[in-house]
Amino acid sequence: MSQTDYLNIWHLISLTFLSLLCFSSRLDEVAFPSDTLINNVVSDPRSGRLYVGAVNALYQLSADLKLESRSETGPKRDNRQCTPPVTDACEEAVDTDNHNKLLLVQEAKDVLVVCGSVFRGICSLRNLSSVEQLLYFSDTKGEKSYVASVEESVSVVGVMSYFTKDRDNFTVGKGYGSHDSTKLISTRILQDYGDWVVFDSIIEASAVQANPFVLRYLHDFRFAFKDGGFVYFLFSRTLGVQDTKNFTFISRMCEDDQGYYSYTELQLNCSVNNKYNKVQVMVMPSASHPIVAWMPAALSPRLVEIIGACYSNDGIINGKGAVYSPYSSKSEEYKCGAEFLPSPLASKAELALTSEPLFHRKFHITAVAVAVEMEHAVAFLGTTTGEVLKVHLSAHPDVYGREPAEVTGDKPFICMQITKVPVQACHLKTDCHSCISMKDPYCGWCVLEGKCTRKKECSRWREENTWLWSPGQKCVQIEAFDPPNISCKKTQQVGEREGVNEHVKAQVLRHLTFSLISNFNSFSRTVVLYNCSVGREDCSLCKHAEAKYQCAWCAATRTCVYRDLCPSSQPQPQCPNPEITDIIPRFGPLNGQISVTIKGSNMGIKREDIKRITVAGVNCVHQGDRYSVSTRIPPSDIPPEISYTGAVEIEVEGGRTGTSKVEFTYRDPKPMSVHPAKGPAAGGTVITIEGEDLNTATKEDVSVSVGGVPCEVLKFDSEITCKTGKYRAPSEPLTVTVKYGKNTTKDIPAAFQYSENPKITDYTPKTSFLCGGRRIVVMGSGFDLIQRATMKVLPSPNELSQNTTPVEVSVCVCVCACVCACVRACVCVCAVISVSLQVKFGHGEWMVGSVYYARKDDIPLAIIIPAVIVPMLLFIAVSVYCYRRKSQQAEREYEKVKHQLDNLEESVRDRCKKEFTDLMIEMEDHTSDLSEARIPFLDYKVYTDRNFFLPSKDGANDTMITGKIQIPEARKAIVAQALNQFSNLLNSKTFLINFIHTLESRPDFNARSRGYFASLLTVALHGKLEYYTDIMRTLLLELMDEHVQNKNPKLMLRRSETVVERMLCNWMSICIYQFLRDTAGEPLYKLFKALKHQVEKGPVDAKMKKAKYTLNDTGLLGDDVEYSVLTLQVLVHGEGPDVTPVKVLNCDTISQVGLFSDRLSPPSTEWRPGSTGQILSDLDLTSQREGRWKRLNTLAHYNVSITLLAQPEDLTENALLEDDNTFHLVRPADEIDEGKSKRGSMKDKSMTKAITEIYLTRLLSVKGTLQQFVDDFFRSVLCASTVVPPAVKYFFDFLDEQALRHDNVDEETLHIWKTNSLPMRFWVNILRNPDFIFDVHVTEVVDASLHVIAQTFMDACTKTEHKLSRESPSNKLLYAKEISTYKKMVDDYYKGIRQMVPVSDQDMNTHLAEVSRQHTDKLNTQLALHQLYQYASKYYDVIIQSLDEDPAAQNKQLTLRLQQIAAALENKVTDL
Repeated sequence: MSQTDYLNIWHLISLTFLSLLCFSSRLDEVAFPSDTLINNVVSDPRSGRLYVGAVNALYQLSADLKLESRSETGPKRDNRQCTPPVTDACEEAVDTDNHNKLLLVQEAKDVLVVCGSVFRGICSLRNLSSVEQLLYFSDTKGEKSYVASVEESVSVVGVMSYFTKDRDNFTVGKGYGSHDSTKLISTRILQDYGDWVVFDSIIEASAVQANPFVLRYLHDFRFAFKDGGFVYFLFSRTLGVQDTKNFTFISRMCEDDQGYYSYTELQLNCSVNNKYNKVQVMVMPSASHPIVAWMPAALSPRLVEIIGACYSNDGIINGKGAVYSPYSSKSEEYKCGAEFLPSPLASKAELALTSEPLFHRKFHITAVAVAVEMEHAVAFLGTTTGEVLKVHLSAHPDVYGREPAEVTGDKPFICMQITKVPVQACHLKTDCHSCISMKDPYCGWCVLEGKCTRKKECSRWREENTWLWSPGQKCVQIEAFDPPNISCKKTQQVGEREGVNEHVKAQVLRHLTFSLISNFNSFSRTVVLYNCSVGREDCSLCKHAEAKYQCAWCAATRTCVYRDLCPSSQPQPQCPNPEITDIIPRFGPLNGQISVTIKGSNMGIKREDIKRITVAGVNCVHQGDRYSVSTRIPPSDIPPEISYTGAVEIEVEGGRTGTSKVEFTYRDPKPMSVHPAKGPAAGGTVITIEGEDLNTATKEDVSVSVGGVPCEVLKFDSEITCKTGKYRAPSEPLTVTVKYGKNTTKDIPAAFQYSENPKITDYTPKTSFLCGGRRIVVMGSGFDLIQRATMKVLPSPNELSQNTTPVEVSVCVCVCACVCACVRACVCVCAVISVSLQVKFGHGEWMVGSVYYARKDDIPLAIIIPAVIVPMLLFIAVSVYCYRRKSQQAEREYEKVKHQLDNLEESVRDRCKKEFTDLMIEMEDHTSDLSEARIPFLDYKVYTDRNFFLPSKDGANDTMITGKIQIPEARKAIVAQALNQFSNLLNSKTFLINFIHTLESRPDFNARSRGYFASLLTVALHGKLEYYTDIMRTLLLELMDEHVQNKNPKLMLRRSETVVERMLCNWMSICIYQFLRDTAGEPLYKLFKALKHQVEKGPVDAKMKKAKYTLNDTGLLGDDVEYSVLTLQVLVHGEGPDVTPVKVLNCDTISQVGLFSDRLSPPSTEWRPGSTGQILSDLDLTSQREGRWKRLNTLAHYNVSITLLAQPEDLTENALLEDDNTFHLVRPADEIDEGKSKRGSMKDKSMTKAITEIYLTRLLSVKGTLQQFVDDFFRSVLCASTVVPPAVKYFFDFLDEQALRHDNVDEETLHIWKTNSLPMRFWVNILRNPDFIFDVHVTEVVDASLHVIAQTFMDACTKTEHKLSRESPSNKLLYAKEISTYKKMVDDYYKGIRQMVPVSDQDMNTHLAEVSRQHTDKLNTQLALHQLYQYASKYYDVIIQSLDEDPAAQNKQLTLRLQQIAAALENKVTDL
């Protein structure tokens, strides 16, 4: 095999056990073992040498992995706190392992660059021909010569580059360690030049460096390479301080860039959703490679686009910000578009270069090598388990072969090795089918030569169909032949082979004698007939028959027959693949060394036929002496506590393989407990071992010992039962050891104790009667250790001992028909005089004789019967009479109450039905043609104003709602410019977070101020909702950590006492606005209109704010008021002759007519009946007076019946309305005339109370009428199967992630978080205030009913179960039946959202950007900025102090910028 047929694969072994297993190479492999962990491997392309950097060692290997040179690099006396050179003055210095961090080959000067982890990462130069020769090393040059990292976990990569033609150098990329230089990328010189020394950094101040105060970017460099005059670095890093998620980037800069000004980063996404977000390894194949994921040619256009956008388009691509400066602390000072940009660039996530992954596996890939064979790309993947996978990179890549990591020896020792593995083994396949079935791009079937070869090794390989390769081609088969037969003379002739004595194992059927006739003579011959199928049920047994009998396996009939009897054109040349029917056992320990029996057919005839057996991907050693077939599994390198399941594969002679349908599982048995915990030292105690996965392997593979003494295994299943052996003496608690096979031992420490053997000290009684049956009590110690005891007693000659106890003697006196089973005495009441006497002792019985009882004189029955029966009958008769009287009275009362309840139920039912029918008919006009255009939705500006600022202390007069602010005309331009600068300052996350924290730390910044500040911030940042969302997430994480650490996570988001809680409420209002217009708005508006209509169809007391029809018991009108419905034809003055029909009640006041007539625009304030010209008002000189009370005027008072003239002009306030002693429909209950007596007053009060409770049934009527509208609204809001706003899914997923991050957040707490963030924070607010979304007026009576529905919605969203009783409020009892349904609706809604497709950060940012684009211009952001600055001005000094104490703010000069803004806005004196 040629030298190019091998790959140098570095096997990486898992470090789980803090030790490594050394590989043993196979016969066709060459391996080099290392004594320590290998860190780096590089090759010299000219000589083929390998240079291996390991812990404390450096190796030089030939192309055949032969050791040519070696150098010890450690351990060295060092300490990270000490500055090289390390001398005796460094008292903390100890022997420290030297981990190799970087190896680079400089071909031009035959130099090897070697960097280690000791001495602050100083490098050395060594001879390529002999690494023992040290060309340069110096530890006295100081910090400028520190190249690598001292921390083992920090990665370092490098590439040779040429800064100028006469000076060689190399470029290094490394992560940041706590004792490292902050330079992430640096260029190092390899010779002294001017002021520079060897390994000095050419670039004084690298633009790509970490911040030592804030670990914002955690780089993990993986690969570095050059191409086309550029240097590329592949790495992963985080995006910010709070975000710990890794993203993959590739960066590029010019090779001769002296200032790193060309440094640009591009994000790479492997899959659209960036599932595989952290790069592990990269390979750069040759330019002729057909499949290359990230070639420089593909990267260059995107990088040019990013750089061009920054310099010519202010960093904007397709209308979105696409560029940012990740490492600069002065990004605000040098913006995109500047002529001089001394900071690196990076693309945002939207500009990431995306590609779908070619190959998926659950394990980690640690090394990749790619080769091209006959235009096929082949990848060789090294895994963490030490395997090498061979993958054909086709349209559907898959593993076609693997080289497992083999382990030999019983005792593992620390070692690592490099193995030279052949990339192909074509010559091992001897037939076409096995050759093609490998699917190896290297191997194909050479038809003309009849062997498996590489393509170019096959003669005439350029011709078509001479070299067959899977999967597109098949092996050559004979499909037909011509002529099909040849005629012959049908004389039975038998040829005779002389000198051959034939013996076969087939069954002899019979001996026949044929008379044979030929052309020359005739003779007789005895012929023996054989049956090939007997005893040969599968192909392997058939092939084992002696060849001279020509038995062949017929594939068509699947039987063993004589070759010429097979109906197919040709018997099957090879047997079918082995078929595995069962494996015993199906579970094995992780370390192996147990026997596995494989049952099946076509698995060869002799043990030499078995070529290879793998169990779940692990090679096994075939036990030929137990050929049935049995295998022994070698120790596995699978780490403990990780289960691995796979099928059993077997390969027999001819390359045929078979795979079992059942699977074998490696798992780690865990015995945990033993009971009983004690037993006698004599042994014999049956103990039971319990634990997890105990039924691993078979009973024969398992052995148990207690303190080294074998314990006989009796039962082996999910529990192991064994019988203990004899121990030498009582002991302390001993370890119980369970051993699986030869290599897996599990101990249960202090699990079983051998105790003193049981001892008998006494027993009683000492004698017994011969018939037996006597109870013996044995006394002693240690009996609690006995699980099962037997006892033998020698018989005594005494038949009846005098030592019997009363318990053991039984005397029964009974008649013959009486069965007695007593112990001490048997008392029988008999009518006879003579009875028998029987005595029992133990099991003996004796009949003693008969006993005679004398009879006593009895009272005559004639006296006894009347004396007892007569009083009894009298008592029964009296009781029956009383019972019937009470029953009839109770039945009458029951019938009366039942009748009343039936009438009440029928009345409520009829009323609900009638009013619901009326409501549906009357609502038909309002809802039949209802559409978004007819629903009076508020525009976005009014909607946000009412949600954000209406709850403020100024209400509708708030500056943000009125938009009025006093700014002198001369200062407007300066103020506008300063506000723009303040807006830029707010867009600095460092400043804004600091600003909010400073304000919240002030005691006078109360909850109202925090909510108002959050609303101003929402408007100011509305143009950048993505940034606003990021700020909100950051503050929420801080709030969440605070509540979790304080052990009260359930209280989070319950109130709006912080800025972020109000920000969340505003964020929800913004994101759900479109959902309200499209989905939830219509059912909410219908519910409001139905409730308003239902309330106004009955009397409403204008003074007490109570109504006949309502859902709120406190607002229920507790009196019957006579009224009638009027349809008024209203003529609006000044709006033409058209009249408007309005339905009102004759008991309505004049003000109520204008209030209820919402069809008039504007609402009228002056009413005139007809053409009389009389002005109608609630109070005038005609108002009726009842004592000291005045009744408000109604339509009935003025006898208005048909027409009203509405005058929309404002009138002066009627002075009579200032009188407090007025009422409308019902006078207050506590105002009773003083002339009534005290008794009469009490009576009236009780009657009023009773009547009020009776009227509670009206609540049921209204509830039943509105039930459908309430259900429709709840379904529109709590249905996850229709439409869910993306913001809701995004935020709920955020809460789910944070709940998993904290241990003390259970499902109930998560439910409370979701409820507090959406239903309680938004929907309850909208439900209580429909005027926040619709242009409607909500009266106090309607508002009270809306509060009942909102309270029901709140109860449905809580997990707390409210137990209802008679004392519960009527509002709770009203919807008690529906609460359980609504609770289930909420739970299903939360579950449905969890099961939805996640909303990625990119999708959410796109949605937020679209909302910003649509609505930002409608909001007064300048006014919001002005109001926000008032807080900055009020707390100016503490904000300046806080910024001065923040290192990040100092780097960005935030204090200076705020001082400039203050000087411009209010002429504030600063330090400028």
